[in-house]
Amino acid sequence: MTAGSTPKSPPLLQVRDLRTSFNTPDGKITAVAGVSFEIDHGETLGLVGESGCGKSVTALSIMRLVPNPPGEIENGEVLFEGVDLLKLSDREMQAVRGAGIGMIFQEPMSSLNPVLSIGRQITEPLEVHLGLGKSAARDRAAELLNMVGIADSVQRLGDYPHQLSGGQRQRVMIAIALSCEPKLLIADEATTALDVTIQAQILELMKELTSHLGTALLIITHNLGIIARYADRLNVMYAGKIRESGTAEQVYLNPGHPYTIGLLNSVPRLDRPPTDRLDPIPGEIPDASDLPTGCAFRPRCRWATERCEDSEPPLEEVGQQIGEPVSERTGDRQHVACFESNAVAASVGVAQT
Repeated sequence: MTAGSTPKSPPLLQVRDLRTSFNTPDGKITAVAGVSFEIDHGETLGLVGESGCGKSVTALSIMRLVPNPPGEIENGEVLFEGVDLLKLSDREMQAVRGAGIGMIFQEPMSSLNPVLSIGRQITEPLEVHLGLGKSAARDRAAELLNMVGIADSVQRLGDYPHQLSGGQRQRVMIAIALSCEPKLLIADEATTALDVTIQAQILELMKELTSHLGTALLIITHNLGIIARYADRLNVMYAGKIRESGTAEQVYLNPGHPYTIGLLNSVPRLDRPPTDRLDPIPGEIPDASDLPTGCAFRPRCRWATERCEDSEPPLEEVGQQIGEPVSERTGDRQHVACFESNAVAASVGVAQT
């Protein structure tokens, strides 16, 4: 910290060495294997990776929504405003959900209660967390529907989820998640079930609302295009661990992990000739019950060496190695879990020149 500078406030959310597993007939499977990251007030963090990498389980662990049994949060800390959520009682945690942390789930049709009107599903958290009466809660619910772009809001309060389109249902989910103005919003694949046009509308809406309310946002997705447009920082997750982290600019311009490069090369880009072919990642995500020795990405990696087979590479700072300035803020520094990160970064640099 430079002389005369203002001390930085603690992060809103700190996840430290989080480990979540599931007991199955085939044995214990570790879905989240020692994940650590931070989110600042008002910041947007992206968590990306293929399906099955542990992204959603990470979010459910933060919210204490992992079904037990068969799931179990084995280790770690989830500090929200300095309070470890993993140590709270069920009643205390219920007070955090909705009021402190809101969550938008992947499929709105299965997340909304089909036998309750959308008005009742919006007013319930307002009554529980804010203590509003029925009339005040209903007025606020109508305001929230207007805020998320649903017309004739007063009349629509009596509708049921099946009477709404997919985009409208997701807007209702956003209204519910933001109803108590939480300090953190988790969007878990919130646009996956929607068509491209509606996806863009929902994402713009979330970003606008969170910016207006000063809410931090955790976007969980496999779509790198979404992260490039909306996230300040991102974590790349594979086989239950974070393999690369940094600002969006760092990771997109100077990816240091082979998996990150594979994800980027799998996405069509407008700045490349139309004749260029996509370069998909070979193979599949390994079975969580039978991970390969050493680096979990090794069987799919073109840079793998014998060292990668013998041990798991730690997540280490590489900002100075790839030409990025080292910030005083840990979260602004790029970290990569790869023994060959220098070679990987160099090859990308050659390819981009």
